Amino acid sequence: MIETFQIINEDFPWFFAALAAIFGAITGSFLNVCIYRIPEDRSTVFPGSRCACGKPIPFYHNIPVLSWIVLRGRASCCGARFSIRYPAIELLTAVLFLWVWLIYSPVVALIGMLFVAFLICATFIDLDHMIIPDRFSIGGMVLGVVLSFAFPALHGGEGLPLVAHVQSGLESIIGALVGAGLVYWVAVLGEIVFRKPAMGEGDVKFVGFIGAFCGWQGAVFAMFGGALVGSVVLLPYLLLARLFAGASEESDPATESPQDSETEDEAEHFGAQVPFGPMLAVAGLIYFLGFDRFVDAYFVEVAGVFGL
Repeated sequence: MIETFQIINEDFPWFFAALAAIFGAITGSFLNVCIYRIPEDRSTVFPGSRCACGKPIPFYHNIPVLSWIVLRGRASCCGARFSIRYPAIELLTAVLFLWVWLIYSPVVALIGMLFVAFLICATFIDLDHMIIPDRFSIGGMVLGVVLSFAFPALHGGEGLPLVAHVQSGLESIIGALVGAGLVYWVAVLGEIVFRKPAMGEGDVKFVGFIGAFCGWQGAVFAMFGGALVGSVVLLPYLLLARLFAGASEESDPATESPQDSETEDEAEHFGAQVPFGPMLAVAGLIYFLGFDRFVDAYFVEVAGVFGL
């Protein structure tokens, strides 16, 4: 069977690449369900997909990306609009699964697809609800350690089989501990300096999950790379918040309605809380999708400077 796979992959390399993209789109459709239902503590399997009006969505209207395009973003039963985020997540997952397949061996690629799926799900749940469910952080951390022991190729384990498995598993455990520990102490120091919680416990566990799959180098990069991503995203966000608040102050108080007051309250709190999980996920994804070679080389160079 393995020989057949290798022959097909050598003669028709596009075949399995196309399957990876299709599998990614299908997975993205399921992730949409998870993102919507998991925070509500509902089953992700039953009932099947339904429209907002309550009618079941037939399978031929539930084809990832394609159905949204054909139906022009509207439900076939009642004409209600479907958010563009649904096909966007499906397309994003398809592209990332294809990317992972193209740069890794099949075994590592399949593990990487699971890692990517966890990152996507946690990211959008954090954006919507400011939480990262433990099944993605703690569950993902444990899963990363188990897979690292079982498949040493995930961390580049070489040599005797038993040694490679143990080495890979230890790298995963160290990555989880370094990631969670680093974020924990950054959060503690941030709370001391700013006199309020700087990061949530979910972020601590989430970086531990990233470290379990990417090693301690990936965990460190996720932390500081996430901060950089956050700066790039957060500064324009806060600027918009300031402009939005300024526009609210210029309105005529005599014509203010309760709705205007609610809008002003929203403006006041706009940008007050920003989820850090998505930024950590983006940095972890950047590391896993090829930037690891540069990050690892940098750490080796730094270690050489200090004679380590």
